[in-house]
Amino acid sequence: MTAFTGELIGTMILIVLGGGVVAGVVLNRSKAQNSGWIVITFGWSMAVAIAVYAVGGISGAHLNPAVTMGLAYIGSFPWEMVPQYVAAQMIGAFLGAVIIWLYYLPHWRATEDPDTKLAVFSTAPAIRHTVGNFISEVFGAFFLLFGILFIGANEFTEGLNPLIVGFLILAIGLSLGGTTGYAINPARDLGPRIAHFLLPIAGKGSSDWGYAWIPVIAPIIGGMLGAKFYQVTFEGGSLDGLYGLMGTLIVMTVVVGVTQKKEQSVQSSTVAK
Repeated sequence: MTAFTGELIGTMILIVLGGGVVAGVVLNRSKAQNSGWIVITFGWSMAVAIAVYAVGGISGAHLNPAVTMGLAYIGSFPWEMVPQYVAAQMIGAFLGAVIIWLYYLPHWRATEDPDTKLAVFSTAPAIRHTVGNFISEVFGAFFLLFGILFIGANEFTEGLNPLIVGFLILAIGLSLGGTTGYAINPARDLGPRIAHFLLPIAGKGSSDWGYAWIPVIAPIIGGMLGAKFYQVTFEGGSLDGLYGLMGTLIVMTVVVGVTQKKEQSVQSSTVAK
């Protein structure tokens, strides 16, 4: 099996088990309906662990463009391999979402709320606040990469690392996931969102493309920051790349903030009229 196939299959497993737990909790007439956020976060953490166990020895089990680009940024992964890894992750995420759609086929029509159906495929903020949502996803991915790297620096019983990474996902979900649903993975959000857009899901609504850029761009920046911060603090790496990323983050946050204020002004003017 090639690394491309490994990333594709691993990401597909991730979405089937991760998206599957969301579907079970939120879709009407599921036996797991209303079992709550703890079940969702635990289900996602185990989805990551199982996917890493499945393909870790084949591709390294990045399963996430933010991981791939974060490792490449600090020189731990070749940049020339990034496009094929990201492509595999996107395809795998899309296929995983299609499987979930088929698996829960009768439940889509039984569920009335379109936003609930979209939640099975992609994330959405608890409070729609562009700057806040952007920062949340940056920090979530920051701690993901930072955590993966410091977990890798420790010695565990052979074969235990994927489970520890799963616990990292659980910790991020419980502590930082309440604001945006902790996408922390561009493929996890965008691949299934595209599937939601294309599939004939009964009673579906908008795929919320206005929000879709946040769980794509923010995790990539956060992942690079997390990886670079680990390299600087634990391995004595150069600060140059870290300063550049922090500058980029500051500029993007300011731009997003200005854009949000303009949008709010336009909305206020419209309401006043």
